[in-house]
Formats: sequence, structure tokens, C-alpha cells
Amino acid sequence: MLNGFLHSARIKFFLVLFLLIFILVPVNSIYAAPFGWAIRGGIFHFAADNGVDADPAPVIPSGGFTLDWQLLRFLKIEFTEDIYFTDYEYNVTRGYPMACNPENRSAFVLGFLTGVNAVGYFPVGDVVFRVFGGLAFDFRVVVLAIGLNHPADFTGDINTDAQLQTDAISKYFWDKGRWFLPSTGFGFDFPVNSKFLLGFDFRTWFPFYRIWASGNTPDIDGWRFGGNLRITVR
Repeated sequence: MLNGFLHSARIKFFLVLFLLIFILVPVNSIYAAPFGWAIRGGIFHFAADNGVDADPAPVIPSGGFTLDWQLLRFLKIEFTEDIYFTDYEYNVTRGYPMACNPENRSAFVLGFLTGVNAVGYFPVGDVVFRVFGGLAFDFRVVVLAIGLNHPADFTGDINTDAQLQTDAISKYFWDKGRWFLPSTGFGFDFPVNSKFLLGFDFRTWFPFYRIWASGNTPDIDGWRFGGNLRITVR
């Protein structure tokens, strides 16, 4: 019954979120303004301090796209999607998942980092300086890692059982709003020719959920940093 309630509450949250977006953004602004889009690729750094017995915090490749529409002369609303993947293990002693090296993996995580940002555009000559901030949601698909081959994979002991660890990782990510990550950043766009702009983005995601769900995790846990190149079609 509790799982059904949480599932229902989650659906209601996203319905309210999308309703607020459409209420706050004037309809005539959406249809009267030009749309834009860009593709991008870069890296994420998932900051962590898990002790000397853990693997280093990962640097993860990512790829994605942006869609935007112009509200005002120097203001746009931008939808972003970034896809990444990495391996995770579950540290029973500390009580939370850790991104890890492939040899220590229990779960494979495919992440869809979805954002809605307000973007300020400030032309400086031929270069456009961008400042942005907004909401981000990390929708993570967690499955048992492929190719596990050590004999203690499925012992029924969460310390060594990969399936139990995978279930614990998925539960941790979805509990207590750990998928909610407000973000901010800045970037530059340079003209390549009459059709394309080459841009650079630098972004930070804040683990807002730590206000109510920090637990025993290190202070840096949940912070994310990213850098990417982007190509914008004019």
C-alpha cells in the first residue's frame, strides 16, 4: 500500500510541475517566438569522498541536446536532456551507493538528466555569453550489471549479492527526492559560419535533497559538475 501511495504521489508531483510550467510561460510567447536547438557532448564529475577503500569519484562521458524558445529579447526557456551511464556498487557499511570501477560493479546505471532552465543571453560583439539556472531531475534506470562472474554474486548476503545491491541502489536513488537537482551555470557561443555556433557550457547541480536526506553521506556527496561542447543551429 505504501509503494502504491508513493507511486501515486510521484505521478501527482510531475503533473503539478508540468502544469506550473505551462501556467508560468505565456502561451502567446511560446507560439510567437522562434525555437532553437543544439546538440552537445561532454563530461560529468560526480563528486564523492567515500574513503581510502573506495574507487575514485567518476568522470563520466555524456551526450544530449537542448530545445529552447525565446520569451524576451535576452531571455529564453531551455529544455535540456543529458544521457550518461556508469557502474555502481552498494556500500553496506556506509549505507549508500558508490560509483565504482567495472571490476567492483553490481549495477549498471543509465541516467537521463532532464532540465528546465531560464537562460539569459548577452551578446558581446560576435560572442554570446549565457547565464542559466533552473530545475533538473535525474531519472536513473538501474539494472543488474552484465557479465558478473565471481562466485559470490548471488549469495543472499547484501554484502556480496549483486541483485540485492542493485535493488538497494535503485531504492536509494528514488527515495527522499534524490532525483531532484537544481542547477546553474554559464556558457559562451562563438559563430562558426552563418548556420552554426560553437559553444561551451559549465554546469553545477546542487543536491537540494540533502536538506532533509543527508544521512551519513559525506558533505560533497550528490554534487555534480559538468563541462561540454555544444553546436547550435541558428
